Amino acid sequence: MSSWVTRTPDVRDQLGLSTGQMGLVLFGLSVGSMIGILCSGRFVSRFGTRPVITLGTLLIIAGTVVIGVGSTVPSAPLVTAGLCLFGAGMGGGEVAVNVDGADVERITGTAVLPTLHGCFSLGTVIGGSAGMAATAAAFPAHWHLTVVALVATGILVHALRAVPAGIGISAAPSTPGPGPKPQVWKDRKLLLIGAIVLAMALAEGAANDWLPLLMVDGHGLDAAMGSLVYVGFAAAMTLGRFSGTFLLSRFGRAAVVRASAVSGAVGLLLVIVSDNAVVAATAVLFWGLGASLGFPVALSAAGDSGPDQTARVSLVAIIGYVAFLVGPPALGFLGDHYGLRSAMVVVLVFVATAILIAPAADTRDRTTATPDRTTATSDRTTATVDASQCTHPSPNPAGHHQGDRS
Repeated sequence: MSSWVTRTPDVRDQLGLSTGQMGLVLFGLSVGSMIGILCSGRFVSRFGTRPVITLGTLLIIAGTVVIGVGSTVPSAPLVTAGLCLFGAGMGGGEVAVNVDGADVERITGTAVLPTLHGCFSLGTVIGGSAGMAATAAAFPAHWHLTVVALVATGILVHALRAVPAGIGISAAPSTPGPGPKPQVWKDRKLLLIGAIVLAMALAEGAANDWLPLLMVDGHGLDAAMGSLVYVGFAAAMTLGRFSGTFLLSRFGRAAVVRASAVSGAVGLLLVIVSDNAVVAATAVLFWGLGASLGFPVALSAAGDSGPDQTARVSLVAIIGYVAFLVGPPALGFLGDHYGLRSAMVVVLVFVATAILIAPAADTRDRTTATPDRTTATSDRTTATVDASQCTHPSPNPAGHHQGDRS
C-alpha cells in the first residue's frame, strides 16, 4: 500500500492528470475495497480464511503490477483497474486475517490484535521508506512496483505455510446472515460512534490518498520529500497503535478518542494554515498520531454499545467505509478548484466534530460485562465480533480499516 502511495506524484505526472482527475482514479481503490469487504464474509464462511487470504494477496500483487503497467503505457483507466483489484484484495483479505488473529487470541488468551494492526502500520513505514529512496533515485515507478510485487509473492508463499486450513468455515446452512438491522439505526449513541468512525477514517484515508501530493503541490516539496513526510505519518500511526493497549487501559476509550481527535485536528490545522514546509511536515506527525486509534477504538465501542453486537459493528464499519469510498473523489474535486490545502478543511471540520462527540465512545455503562473489564478485553470483543460475522454466509464489512485501512 505504501509503495503505491509514495509513487502517486510520479504516477500522476506520468498520466498527465489534474488533481480532480486523480481523485477519480483513486476512486477505483475505494470501490474495490468496498467490494472486497462485502464479499469476504461469504467467502470465509464457505472456504475458510486460508484461501481467502491467498486470493486477496494475489489480487493485491496483480493490482500492483497492473498499476505499474498503466503508469508506463500511460493509461488512467488501466491504473484505475489496477487500484480496483488492489482494493478488492485488501478489503477481502483483511477480514480473513482478522479472523485468524481472533483465533490466535482465543488460543493464547492474549490480546494480540492491537499489535497485529501495529505491524500493518510498521509495514507502511518500511514500504514508505523504500518508496522514498526509489523516488529520490528516480527509479521508474513501474519497476519499483514490480519489485514490490515479487517480494510480496515470496512473503505470501512463506507465510501461508503457517496459516491453518479450515478456520472460519461455517457449518450452518447457507442462509442470510446478520447485518445492520433497522433497530440499530435508531440507537442515537451508536450513530454518534458511527460519526466518530466517519471522521477518523476520513482523516486516515485523506493522508493515505493525498499526503504526498499535498506536500508536493501545497508546500512545494519535491516528490522524495513528499514521500518522506508520508513515512513520518506512517511512523506516527505505528507508534500510536503499538501504544494503544496501554493508553486504553490507563485512560479509557472516551479520553483516548478525544485526545486522538485533538491531535489530528492540530496537525491538520497546521498543515492547512502554515506556509512553512518544516512546520507542516512536523504537524503531519500529530495528524498521524491522531488518526491511529480512532477507527479501531470506535469499532470496539460499537461492539459494547448494546445487544446484537454483530449488527452494531457491521453498521459502524459500513459508515467508516463510506469515508474511504467518498473521500478520494470529493477531496480531489475540491483540490482541483481550491487547492489540496483548502480541501483538507473538510477533513478538519469532521475531526473537530469528533472531539465534541468523543464521550459516545464510552459504552461501559451499556455493557453486560463486569465492572473491572479492561479495554483490552473490549478490543478482543471487537475481534470476536469480526470473526462471528465472517463465519456467517453473508457479506458483512465489519473488518478493521488500513488503515487503518487496518
